[in-house]
Amino acid sequence: QGYNCEMEEPTTPVRQQHKFNVGRLQRYLTAKTLLSNNGTLTVRQYSAGQSNPTFLIQTPSNSYVLRKQPPGELLPGAHKVDREYRVQKALFSVGFPVPQPLLHCADIKVIGTEFYLMQHVKGRIFRDLRLPGVSPAERTALYVAAVEVLAKLHSLDLPSLNLEAYGRGPGYCRRQVSTWTKQYTAAAHRDIPAMNELSDWLMKNLPASDNEVTLVHGDYRLDNLIFHPTEARVIAVLDWELSTTGQPLADLAYFLMPHYWPASLSVITGIPTVGDLISIYCRCRGIPPALPQLNFYLALSVFKMAGIAQVCTKFQQPLTGPTKDRLFLQTAKGQAVLQQVKDFMRQYVLPAQKVSSKSCQEQRGCKPWLTFSLCIIVCVCVQIKAREAGLWNLFLPAVSGLTQLDYAYIAEETGRCVFAPEVFNCQAPDTGNMEVLHMFGSEEQKKKWLEPLLRGEIRSCFCMTEPDVASSDATNMECSLHRDKDDYIINGKKWWSSGAGNPQCKVAIVMCRSGSWDVKIRHSQHSMILVPMDTAGVKLIRPLTVFGQDDAIHGGHFEVHFENVRVPASNIILGEGRGFEIAQGRLGPGRLHHCMRAVGLAELALELLCQRAATRHTFGKKLYQHEVIAHWIAECRLMIEQTRLLTLNAAHALDTLGSRAARKEIAMIKVAAGRMACKVVDIAIQVYGGAGVSGDVPLAQMYSYVRTLRIADGPDEVHLSSIANLELRDQLKKAQAKL
Repeated sequence: QGYNCEMEEPTTPVRQQHKFNVGRLQRYLTAKTLLSNNGTLTVRQYSAGQSNPTFLIQTPSNSYVLRKQPPGELLPGAHKVDREYRVQKALFSVGFPVPQPLLHCADIKVIGTEFYLMQHVKGRIFRDLRLPGVSPAERTALYVAAVEVLAKLHSLDLPSLNLEAYGRGPGYCRRQVSTWTKQYTAAAHRDIPAMNELSDWLMKNLPASDNEVTLVHGDYRLDNLIFHPTEARVIAVLDWELSTTGQPLADLAYFLMPHYWPASLSVITGIPTVGDLISIYCRCRGIPPALPQLNFYLALSVFKMAGIAQVCTKFQQPLTGPTKDRLFLQTAKGQAVLQQVKDFMRQYVLPAQKVSSKSCQEQRGCKPWLTFSLCIIVCVCVQIKAREAGLWNLFLPAVSGLTQLDYAYIAEETGRCVFAPEVFNCQAPDTGNMEVLHMFGSEEQKKKWLEPLLRGEIRSCFCMTEPDVASSDATNMECSLHRDKDDYIINGKKWWSSGAGNPQCKVAIVMCRSGSWDVKIRHSQHSMILVPMDTAGVKLIRPLTVFGQDDAIHGGHFEVHFENVRVPASNIILGEGRGFEIAQGRLGPGRLHHCMRAVGLAELALELLCQRAATRHTFGKKLYQHEVIAHWIAECRLMIEQTRLLTLNAAHALDTLGSRAARKEIAMIKVAAGRMACKVVDIAIQVYGGAGVSGDVPLAQMYSYVRTLRIADGPDEVHLSSIANLELRDQLKKAQAKL
């Protein structure tokens, strides 16, 4: 159905803040005859639920959906699940497409909050309003069906539904402006003059037709609809939290609002025009096609969306669909997997990190490889759980079904633990090597090396940097490759080959110069070739230290010599002279992953910094009360947020434009992420004082990683030159276009 469509809304284990007593719920449902005495009951939480947390309740014979109030402080008048139940019950009785409501429970002793239960409806939910992957004809039919259902809703007779008193009727627009102004004001964490001006404008330009009254949904949009699995037909309208009685054109304008978004927010195209949708709506309702003051209703919709964003920011409730407070939206699957990873990290990875750190401290007097072995044992135990949970190979879109943008958020989360990427089989350099084999490997190479790498049965390394040349210019490489009948022979030295010392490292991808030096063709005389680590002539010379310390957790950064190493010609990847072409495909996603992990690491450093600043006293006050440290905290937050947005922009460019077109964005994040993370960790070290450079806190290890990041995959200066060249090219193109 296309990647924008979910045949089954993704679920996750119940999040910590929303857990409730399942046993009490089971006894309650048994008493209500919805569950047999010996029936079992499983509960999972919908990952993209609305502000009222939503859960999938499954029994051996049936599936239900439970919606409850969120825990904690609630805004007055918000989260009225009893109203949702009431309106759905009335609508279901007249055949309007809603899930069948089954019961409402006001007794908070059952699960801790008020809730209601309804039948589970299976069908298609479209998260991307552009409907990519859907044929033009069906795309049109889906939008027409949505508008027809909205018109049907607004045509229902309130008295026959016994809903005359469901809302306050006339004066809906005035109440909406007043309500959302109050909601925004109550939740706003800073003053936004434009919001104040818009509120004033709306109140001064109320429509003359504000006395028209129908049932209104209040949040009518495409991703609140369930469509038939194969037909362009709405089978259920969801999320009635904001429903009431009032002016129906507010619903229509809210549905049409994405058509008016700026192009930078991916305005929807290739579907029926606003004029066509309005015409269909008016025809179905039997009203004139002219809609006076449509601009007012559109402005009201935008104001309401901004108010919702403020409320959800204050109460830390995730937004969905067009109101989500992120410029770069994950897919529904991406959101679900991210929540699973967060839960898994909290439950298994972070506790394992503490165990690993304690073991390493106890073994300081032992050989570093013994310490490494202890860490590996801990990591492997958690890795098995991750694979069983399906959290495996998340970095590779073709395997995981995730976009680069989806995975960027996940990579940030794994950046909080040094071995977390390995837990999910998403560690460097294996991810880059698997991407190379996936994109450029032959079927034989994939079967022999890619498949066991994806299964986590083996590890690999990447041999590119050399000790005897300036590797910041990769064309300097001297490691040679020449053909000898059915074989290739490799001679040369490599170093900083990360992971080469891992006992499971079975293969290296080696970058070699395969032709004579010719400055005119210097980017087409290098090749990449697969070299099994047990091949005669492959010698592990020594592990390199980082700032004088062992870095064994990554399998070491080895110097590797290749002395007359002979491998079959079939081991060449893509062909001779294609090395730089492959490198561009490999380094784009890999650099993105490194940068988002650096953002996660910086978040952890800032967290540690704030904990220290809030608990230590100097000169009669806490550290954070000293202005210089308060400013450091603010600067760190600024830098992290800026880098995250820059990196998500690069992820979006990779998804939509490809590696080559996203070169400038990738180069920019490579510079920005390393600099930012270095600065944040350095400030945290300064706040910790002597403890910051010790092994008692992880900051010194974190600093060595992020400082290395400014050299790995090309130093900052090389990327800055690339950014400048690409920027000049783009500026010249703009100038020529104006002529």
